[in-house]
Formats: sequence, structure tokens, C-alpha cells
Amino acid sequence: MRTVDFYHLPNSNYPVEAFLDSLTGKQAQKVLWVLQLIEELDIVPRQYFKKLVDSEDIWEVRIQFGNDIFRLLGFFDGGNLLILTNGFAKKTQKTPSQEITLAIRRKEEYLARRKKS
Repeated sequence: MRTVDFYHLPNSNYPVEAFLDSLTGKQAQKVLWVLQLIEELDIVPRQYFKKLVDSEDIWEVRIQFGNDIFRLLGFFDGGNLLILTNGFAKKTQKTPSQEITLAIRRKEEYLARRKKS
């Protein structure tokens, strides 16, 4: 079983939480349903969760709600702890490189902070 957690900035803000707050109630409900699948299923269907290619072990949570497509990016800390770093509404076929870069930067920052404590 996996555990999903949200990355927090040094000032204790949670970017994924802020993204979820920007969604409608039904959209946020669908995102939380997908996150529950990721926590509970041993094998999560690729339509909901997949590792991005050439991205320093960044994973993508995939949510579709009607015509809206949302993505949450994150990484694994150890075997079963998924840390989600950022979320966005997807407008193009390809995942925006700046979102992947942000996820990688937050991953490195998280691991450096964890190492200090």
C-alpha cells in the first residue's frame, strides 16, 4: 500500500493543496478519488498513474473530469511514500517541461531538507 503526501515549501505552504482549492468541488472529488486508488491498489492502471520518461523518477497522477484534464507530479521517497509537488490543468498533449522542471527542483529541495533533519 502507498501513502500520498503533499510537498510543502520552506514557508509551510502546500502547492498541491492550493491547486486543489482552485478546483470545483466535483473536480477536487475526482482528484481525491484517483489519489485513493493510488494508495489502495497494488497495480494502478496507467490511465491514472505513470512514470514520466527521462524525468529523474518523476511520476504523473492523471485525472480527467469531463473535458478537463489535470495532472499532479511527484516522486517516491522510499518505496511507498509518494510526495506530490505540483498540480496543473493540462492544455496540450505533452506535459509542460516547466512543470517537470518544477517537480524535479522541489524533489531535490525536499531530499536536501530531509537529509539535514
